[in-house]
Amino acid sequence: MSINSPSPRETSPTRHDNSPAHLKKGAIGLVGVVFMVVAFSAPIAAMTANLPVAVGFGNGVGAPAGFIIATVVLTIFSVGFIALARHITAAGAFYTFVSRGWSKIAGLPAGVLSMFTYMTMEAGIIGLFSTFARQAFGSQFGVELPWEVYAFVAVVLIAILSHKDISVAAKVLGLALICEIAMLTLTAVRALLNGGGPDGILWGSLNPVSALSTNGIAGGAVGLGLLMAFWSWVGFESTAIYGEESTDPKKIVPRATLIAVIGIGVFYTFISWAIVSANGGNKAVELAAGPNPFELLYAPTRTFVGSWGVLVFEWLVLGGAFACALAVHNSAARYLFAFGRDELLWRRLGEVHPRHGSPWIASLTQSIFAALVLFLCALTKSDPYGILFVLVAILATLCLLIVQVMCSISVITYFHVQKQHPETANVWRTLISPIVGGLGMVFVIYLMASNMKTAAGSASDSVFYKSIPWILAILLFGSLAAALYLRSFKPELFARIGSTVFDESTNAAGAERAPDPAVDAA
Repeated sequence: MSINSPSPRETSPTRHDNSPAHLKKGAIGLVGVVFMVVAFSAPIAAMTANLPVAVGFGNGVGAPAGFIIATVVLTIFSVGFIALARHITAAGAFYTFVSRGWSKIAGLPAGVLSMFTYMTMEAGIIGLFSTFARQAFGSQFGVELPWEVYAFVAVVLIAILSHKDISVAAKVLGLALICEIAMLTLTAVRALLNGGGPDGILWGSLNPVSALSTNGIAGGAVGLGLLMAFWSWVGFESTAIYGEESTDPKKIVPRATLIAVIGIGVFYTFISWAIVSANGGNKAVELAAGPNPFELLYAPTRTFVGSWGVLVFEWLVLGGAFACALAVHNSAARYLFAFGRDELLWRRLGEVHPRHGSPWIASLTQSIFAALVLFLCALTKSDPYGILFVLVAILATLCLLIVQVMCSISVITYFHVQKQHPETANVWRTLISPIVGGLGMVFVIYLMASNMKTAAGSASDSVFYKSIPWILAILLFGSLAAALYLRSFKPELFARIGSTVFDESTNAAGAERAPDPAVDAA
C-alpha cells in the first residue's frame, strides 16, 4: 500500500464492552473551547512580541494588512478542517484526522509531530514567562531571583490546574484572556478616537497590497512580516482536541474554530492598525526596530491611556504567557492520552482520573517532561527567552505547518477517495478549500525556511538552531519508518494507530482493534 492509499470505509468502531477510556463528557462548552484556543494564541504576547518584528524588519506599516491575508488563508483552511471535525471526534485531533482520513502510515507522523510540538512548546513558553516574571518582580519590587525559580513555580501551578477536568483551566484562561483583550482594546480605541498619531489614522495599512511590500524599510523582508502574522495564530487548531470533552462536539468544534480564526484575525488587524496609527508610520518602524521593541505598544498606551496602563500591560503580558503555557500543557496532555489510549505508548497515559475525568497521568507526565527540558536549559546556561522560547517556537511552528498540510490532504481523501459522508462533501468545502488552504500552509513553510535565521536572531549561532532540520527529519521520517515497520511486523499494533474516536450515540470512546488486510496490510 502506498502512503496515500485510503483507509477502509468508516464504520462505527464503538465497543460497549471493555471500551477505551474517554475524557469527561460535557466538561466544557463553546465559550470554554474558544477561551482555550484564543489563550493558546496569546493575543497580548502576539502584539508585544510578534508585531514589532513585522513592523521593524518585515513589511513596516503594512503589517496590519498581513493579518488580513493570514485571516483569509487560515479561514479557507479551516473550512476543510471543520468538515472532518464534524465526523471525527477524538482527543488526538490531527493524529486521528490524518490516520482515519488519509492513512495510518501518514497518521503516525502527524501524531508524533503534533505531540512533540505541544510537549516542547510548554517549556518554551514557560521560558518566556520566567523572563517576563524576573523583569517584572525585579523592576517593580526589587526582588532578584533566578529565572529557574519562576519557571518551576509555573510548572507546579500548571500541573495543579490541569489535574481536574478542563473546565478549571478554562475558567483561569478566560479571566486572563478577558483582561488582555480589554487592555489592548482600551489602548486601540483611545488612540483612534484621538485621531491617531502624527500621521493621523493610517488607512493604507489595511490595504492587502501593502502587506506585500517593505514600505520603505531598509533591509526589510516581506516574508518575515507575513511569517509573524501567521505565527500569531499557532494553536487555533486545538479546538478539535477538546471535542471529546465538549457538550456537543459536532457543533462546538466547527463553531469554535471559525470564531477563533476569524475573531483572532479581526482583533489582530484592528489592534495592529491602531498601534501603527497611534505611533505614526516612521515612529512605529523606529520603535519596533529599536533597543526596546515593546515600546511600539507601550508608547501609545502611555500617551493615550496613561502610565498606569503600561504597568498593567507588563503584568498582563506575564499573565498571558502563563495562560498560554497552561493551554499548551492541556493540548500536550491530550495527545499523550490519545497515544496511550491507542496503546502506542505507555498504556497508563490513556487512563482518566476516576473522579475528574481528566487525563491525569498524561498531564503529570507532561509536567515532568517540561521540567526536564527547563532543567536542561538551566544546566546548559541557555537563555530561557533568546534560546529556549525562540527556537522552540520555530521548531514547533514548522512541525504544525507540516501537519496542517497533511490534514488538508486528509480532507480530500476522506470525502472524495473514501467517499465518506457524501452529505458533507462538496466541491468548495472538501476539495477547493483544502487545496487552497494546504497550498497556503506550504507557502508559510517556505516563509519559515527562508526567514528562519532572521527570526532566530542571536540564537541562530546555537547548536539547537543548527539541529532543527535534523530534529524535524528524524521526527517525520523516523515515525514514517516506524509505521511501515508496524504494518509489516506488528499488524495488531499498527491497527491501533488513530483508531479511537468518541461516539456521541453512546457517550463512549471506541476503537477498531483489528487490521484490515485488504487495505492496511502490505
